[in-house]
Amino acid sequence: MYNEVKLEEEISRESEKEGAKEEKSSLLNEVIQLVTYILVIFVITFLILHFVGQRTEVSGSSMEDTLSDGDNLIVEKLSYRFRDPERFDIIIFPYKYSSEPTYYIKRIIGLPGETIYIDEEGSIFIDGELLEENYGLATILNPGRAAQPITLGEDEYFVMGDNRNGSEDSRFDDVANIKREDIVGRAWVRIYPFNEMCVLDHDYVGEHAR
Repeated sequence: MYNEVKLEEEISRESEKEGAKEEKSSLLNEVIQLVTYILVIFVITFLILHFVGQRTEVSGSSMEDTLSDGDNLIVEKLSYRFRDPERFDIIIFPYKYSSEPTYYIKRIIGLPGETIYIDEEGSIFIDGELLEENYGLATILNPGRAAQPITLGEDEYFVMGDNRNGSEDSRFDDVANIKREDIVGRAWVRIYPFNEMCVLDHDYVGEHAR
């Protein structure tokens, strides 16, 4: 009887040890899975922010009434890897004369190879034809460089703010023509203010967003 009891106790202890080992192994697996999950999320987030999109905040009123000071946007970087920027796209590009990283947000008006001209009445002409658009509705008071015809290079874009009389853009020497390689991405979604959250429409005639 004594031997039987002792044997049962030993079996019980061995069983407990095995259970403890299995519990430790299960806990270790859970920790490994959690760490792996966090690393995967971190890598995906990094890739999205670096190659697909980034958050940016509008500063100033140069894109009124389309975008306002303080608007938070998601800029997508992916589409221009597969196609060229198009007229009326709202793009982000660096301002080259700032000591700190500064980005401008403007709308594409002129495309590579086109000739841009703004007459004394503030009308925009592309290759001699009047531009039909519903974004910058104010009469342009200062055509800047475009008072004389500007012919864009094969990789150059002419950009303007929708607030035509309150925008520093391609009409002026410190911005001038924008190189294709300098375009960071295209404004995609307004995420703040929350009551104005929307996907920005770059070519809709009438309202600026949907």
